[in-house]
Amino acid sequence: MMVIKVIIPAYNEEKAIANVINEIPKNVNEIIVISNNSTDNTIEVAKNAGATVLSEYKKGYGYACLKGIEYIASQEIKPDIIVFLDGDYSDYPDELTKLIEPILNQNIDFVIGARAENLREKHSMTPQQIFGNWLATFLMTLSFNAKFSDLGPFRAIKYEKLLALQMEDKTYGWTVEMQLKVLKQKMTYVEIPVKYKNRIGVSKVSGTVKGSILAGIKIIGWILKYSLKK
Repeated sequence: MMVIKVIIPAYNEEKAIANVINEIPKNVNEIIVISNNSTDNTIEVAKNAGATVLSEYKKGYGYACLKGIEYIASQEIKPDIIVFLDGDYSDYPDELTKLIEPILNQNIDFVIGARAENLREKHSMTPQQIFGNWLATFLMTLSFNAKFSDLGPFRAIKYEKLLALQMEDKTYGWTVEMQLKVLKQKMTYVEIPVKYKNRIGVSKVSGTVKGSILAGIKIIGWILKYSLKK
């Protein structure tokens, strides 16, 4: 039986996090929510919903993900698959089943949940998100002949492959760093179209001008860094 664990970074998601946890399929062995310096009741709500809850006080998406990986590394029984999922309820957690299917049945290393335009709720992605995704994936195609169309945060990866990536980004560049390293290490990957809806609450990244600019700089920086290393 495959051991599957889910890592959910969460910053002030008290209104959304229980919905996310409750809709994750029951074949998941552990749901790990990392409260990234939340000032609301995210921790209490997530615990009550049945998740393991960790706290990471350094603010940043990557910091939260790394905290979850560190926790898993300390456990005696290691998982086979790690799934990353946002805590804002914009994804459909029950689609985890189809996200891990290529790993289970085709021995694929890495799967992205691609937020397909025809499956997205209106206004669920901001214009800057759409443009940023297009630019980043275009540059990855140009530099690495990549087949990505999205930097979607809903993703699954074999645990051993995740460790091999030696992830390091602490903030906005986490998703693109992972994809670039998958390409660099010639891991197998596929995209699975997933549904996407308007999140509960306001995005901490794309919902602000500052967040969008900083995310864009970080993402382009990672792509340029890896392109120059070719």
